[in-house]
This record gives sequence, structure tokens and C-alpha cells, in this order.
Amino acid sequence: MREDRGVIPASQPAMRTAWLVVALLAPVALLNYLDRQMLASMKFSVMADITTIGSDANWGRMLGQFKWVYAILSPLGGVIADRFSRRYTIAGSLFAWSVVTWVTGHVTTYEALLWTRSLMGISEAFYFPAALALIADHHYGATRSRAVGMHQMAVYAGVILGGFSGYIADGPALGWRTAFTVCGMVGALYAFPLLFLLREPVRSASAEAARKASFLRSLPGLLTNGSFLLLVLYFTLPALAGWIVRDWMPAILKQEFKIKQGPAGVAATSSWQVAAIYGAVIGGWLSDRWLQTNIRGRIYVSAIGMAIIVPAIFGMGNAGTLMTSIAFLGLFGLGWGFFDCNNMPILCQIVRPELRATGYGIMNLVSISCGGLADWGFGRLRDAKVPLNVTFSAIASVAIVAIVVVLLIRPRPEPVSAESTKG
Repeated sequence: MREDRGVIPASQPAMRTAWLVVALLAPVALLNYLDRQMLASMKFSVMADITTIGSDANWGRMLGQFKWVYAILSPLGGVIADRFSRRYTIAGSLFAWSVVTWVTGHVTTYEALLWTRSLMGISEAFYFPAALALIADHHYGATRSRAVGMHQMAVYAGVILGGFSGYIADGPALGWRTAFTVCGMVGALYAFPLLFLLREPVRSASAEAARKASFLRSLPGLLTNGSFLLLVLYFTLPALAGWIVRDWMPAILKQEFKIKQGPAGVAATSSWQVAAIYGAVIGGWLSDRWLQTNIRGRIYVSAIGMAIIVPAIFGMGNAGTLMTSIAFLGLFGLGWGFFDCNNMPILCQIVRPELRATGYGIMNLVSISCGGLADWGFGRLRDAKVPLNVTFSAIASVAIVAIVVVLLIRPRPEPVSAESTKG
């Protein structure tokens, strides 16, 4: 089933370029989430060094501040990627956030840390809408979910590596500042070859004209698209769990099971991220195959993933041992892989090619804003000694609602394209 008519069909050399794009972006996605996860995994070292942080509520506010800035600017990043160049947007974003990562390793006060996290939010906001739209431009129905899944696997690898950063923070010869300094330097250097090696797809004349059309004329068609609004809601609800698990589980495992920071970071990240890699591989393959016989195939695969996530969230809040908690984290990761590899492909079934980065930016705006509130609120609940099982049970109920929401999305038999429809 062909999903696009606004991009010229791919020849064999073009397909090689399409997979090269995924390979080039994978290290960028890894660095993007490595930078984020390191802070969560090195929480106790950072708080001990920067004493003005003071409380879990302040820590949660700092995590939330990054997400709020990131969320607010994500639509702008999408608009720039859709109207100008995805390639320049991606390379510029990588360079900017790498410089901020380096600076983060040199801050000494809570206020300075808040500023660097805000700047990180500004610079990283431009990457994901542009990167996923570029992958979708190169990959059609037969490979799209697998291509997005491979990119997301690099995200999971970044989180896994970030989980090991607790050991670096505990090392007397290294420390948390060294990790941020080195990662910043690596990212800044990679931005230059990336700029020259990435390729935009070959577009038809009408597709190119639509891409450069007025954003204000195109936006109403996006915001009045009922399926798109449902996808925004669906993308947001699991984020409440996803960000809490990613940002807080290293600290939760350390405190609940009395283990050191290094093992806690590895246990909290490796279990669910490794499982998410399997989920992305299986979910991407199943989605691409199912789409050939049923236009709702991607939606069904994503709903299956969400159905796996629900008991996993409930279990994490009620686990009595470290091994049980790790097992439920693995189950969560498997479902997350199914969910994660299909969000952009589902968006491609309901939104025109020239609005995909913008659409994903709006999805980020809503989802990550709520994720920031979840981080801040979870910190408040931890300070108030609210039992974990109560909090996680409430989050699991939200994931149940998400299953209903995704099943209401109606993909179009011939999805919107730059040549065939107007919006």
C-alpha cells in the first residue's frame, strides 16, 4: 500500500540513501538521550556537588523546565524543518545542544543548572521533528515503521549508556562533570560531517511548492484534523509514565532497594531499554507487514504495545523485590517499543508530507509539557511520602484510556499527499 505521492518513488540507489540517512541519524539520537539520561542517573552526585538544589521538588522542577522549554519550541522546530531544510535543522540542533552539554559540566549553582537545561530544551527541540520527518520522507509503507524503529533503537541505546553514567559519577578520577564535557565535545565534532553527508529526498514540483507554502494557510487543516488531535492525545498520555520511568526510576531503585547509584542506574535503564529495542524491531516489522493487508495495521500494533504497558506500570508500583521491578521494567520496554516505532508512521497516514515535522512538533509540545508537569508532580509526591503503588496505579489507568484513544484514529485509504489533496 503506497503512502505517499508527493515524493518521487525510490530506486535501489535511493533506498540505499534512505537507509544511510537512518544510519547517520542514529548516533545523533543516541547522543540526544544520553545527554538527558545522564542527569537522571547521576542525580545524587549532582545534588551533592550543587547543594543549592536542595530538594526532590527542585530537582523535579529542573527536569520539568527542560521539558517545558523543549515542548514550547518543538512546533517552531517542526515549522522550520518543513518550510526550509531538515538537514540544516538537524545539524544545527546537534551542534547547539552539544555546546550546552559541555557548559552543563561546568555549572556550580542551581540557577545556572536551570539555565543550561533551558538552553538544552531550546537546542534539542529542533531535532526530533526534523529527523523523523526526514526518515519518513525517504521511507514509504514497506519500510517506514522499521526505519523509525531503528532510529528509536538508538534512543534506547543512549538511555542505556546514560544508565552507566552513575559509575562515572561515582569514580573519583572522573565524576559527573567529565561525562558532560566529553559528550558535548563528541556531539559538536559530529555535527560537521553530518551536515555534508545527510541528503534531502527528491520531491516532485507540486510537493516542493506545497512544502514552501504559507504556514498560516496550512495550519488550520492540521488543527481541524480530528484524527491528528486524537494522535496528539494518544502521544501524550503514555508520556506521563514514560518520563517518570526514565527520569525517576534510577533514584527509586536506589532508595527502595538500598543499592548504589551505579547499579541503580543500570538496572533502571538497561532492562526496559533493551526490551524496547526488541519491541521496536518486532513492532516495526509487524506494523509494516500488517499495513499491507489492513490500513489500520499500525494502529493495532501500537494498541497492542499500550496493552502491554498497562500491567507493567501497575507492576512497577507494586514490586516487592529488585528483580520483580526489573522484570516489569522489561515488560514496559517491550510495549514501549511497539508504541514508539509507530507514532510518526501513523502521523504519515493522516497528515500531508509538508506538515509532518510541524505535526510532530505539536505532538511534542503537548506531550512533553505534560511530561514536565509529571516530573514536577512526582517530585512533590515523593516529598509528601505518597506510596509508589498509589502513584503508579493512577498512571496505569491513564494508559488504559490511551488504548481507547488510538483505536478511534481513522487513517485515510489514500493518505493526504502534497499532490492529491488540500487538507
